[in-house]
Amino acid sequence: MLEEIRAKIEDEIERLTVELQRELPQRIKIAMEHGDLRENSEFKAAKERQAFVEARLNHLTSRMTELSKIDVSAMAYDRVGFGSTVTISDLDMGEDFTFTITAGDFIDLDAGQVSLASPIGQGLLGAKAGEEVTIQLPRGERRYKVNELTTLPQQLEGDA
Repeated sequence: MLEEIRAKIEDEIERLTVELQRELPQRIKIAMEHGDLRENSEFKAAKERQAFVEARLNHLTSRMTELSKIDVSAMAYDRVGFGSTVTISDLDMGEDFTFTITAGDFIDLDAGQVSLASPIGQGLLGAKAGEEVTIQLPRGERRYKVNELTTLPQQLEGDA
């Protein structure tokens, strides 16, 4: 999972770097050729995009630094944490859900990913298989039972 996240970040960094160094300067140059910059919407849009891309690159760079600090050997082997794949039952609705706990930038519900920073991610953090947890969601409290749990250290052990 860590390698998948690193690859996604690296791909986005590469794409944004190309945009910042090649595409945006060209858009700015063309917009400047249109004259008066005070009322030039193309110029303003390109400069705003440039600022956004620079901020996003800074954020992604810090995410890469954070990922490099993750020590899988220090992670709990039997509790929900980053990278865990969890199957839970909603005790009130009678539905089961399976998802992987991911970093905040990588939320993809269709792919079965839930952010560690989300209410469900935070509520399940540290839970063991078989435990029941009550989580405060925007629409009220929900009770869940952790049916199955595969932690990141267990997944990596299986890959070895």
